[in-house]
Amino acid sequence: MNTVRSYLIDLTDLADYLQQEGEVLIDQLTIHDLRGWLAANYERNLAPATIARRAAAIRTFTLWAHQRKQLAVDVGAQLVSPKVGKKLPSILRVDQASELLNNLSSSADDPQAIRDSAMLEIMYAAGIRVAELVGLDIDDIDFSRNVLAVTGKGNKQRYVPLGIPAMKALVIYLNEARPNLITKNSGAALFLGLRGKRIDQRVVRAVVAQVLADNELLDIGPHGFRHSAATHLLEGGADIRSVQELLGHASLATTQRYTHVASERLKSVYNQAHPRA
Repeated sequence: MNTVRSYLIDLTDLADYLQQEGEVLIDQLTIHDLRGWLAANYERNLAPATIARRAAAIRTFTLWAHQRKQLAVDVGAQLVSPKVGKKLPSILRVDQASELLNNLSSSADDPQAIRDSAMLEIMYAAGIRVAELVGLDIDDIDFSRNVLAVTGKGNKQRYVPLGIPAMKALVIYLNEARPNLITKNSGAALFLGLRGKRIDQRVVRAVVAQVLADNELLDIGPHGFRHSAATHLLEGGADIRSVQELLGHASLATTQRYTHVASERLKSVYNQAHPRA
């Protein structure tokens, strides 16, 4: 519904522009008219994302008009959208992640708190998606090798190593918390909600939001822990192919954006610390 409303606003704006230019009729519409309208949007300092959406709306409209023979040629097909820059993901600093997780483990004194501590340790240690976290079963943990079997997108499975803090948090959760949460409906699910069923993604997101708020940190969401893990690995010297495999990215291009985050952080440190920056 919001998309339809936005498209109507875009078409109305185009109609107003065409009227100002001399009441151009639909069957007289040209690519020059459309480019002129987009140029006017640029002059109004509209965001690139807004202009890109407007270009998409007009392409949809001219295709519709052409199919109904109101336009001899689909002139909108020639309209190129501006490139929208991708925003770099927000992440935690290494010291922030370490302090947050240490605070969680030291304050975990009830089943829910112990569970939450283990979940965040796993998210940061393994860099897994929230959907992958809630889908974990007990049998996915290989305690002999400190490895986690993660089922990702497309039902593809990958094996992710876990560090000592994450394994320790898991053991404490399995020994001290999960037995108090388990019910006949728990099955093999690793992380359980308060009713004993497999924990829901919404609960995980709420936990993350609360923990970040308690530590006066930006709400980066569960995916922010994944972004942080990837960036910290690259900053620590990990090669990008290994990080790609760890995260389960099908394309290396998806992983490469974390190199931009790492380089931006390094530039910031350089500018603050280097005597000749």
